[in-house]
Amino acid sequence: MASGRMHRNMNITFKLFATLTDYLPPDARRANQVELEVPDGATVLQVYTPYGLPDKMVHLVLVNGRYIAPEQRGTHVLQAGDALAIWPPIAGG
Repeated sequence: MASGRMHRNMNITFKLFATLTDYLPPDARRANQVELEVPDGATVLQVYTPYGLPDKMVHLVLVNGRYIAPEQRGTHVLQAGDALAIWPPIAGG
């Protein structure tokens, strides 16, 4: 059945660190990560936006350990199996 409207999904790992773990579902907070099924072609921004993270708290964004600059987050397309990790600003003292 060939259809131009076939939507495929892929699985990624979504990790939040420090105070951001509070934005994960309660059962995922201990491990600070959740396996997500997202549409093919999903961007970094499309994945984390539904979690309601405040922009000022999205400080360090890594995909498979590679830094994604703020201006790239809306265009960086994730691949199946990617690990998306986000850290808040860390205050030192």
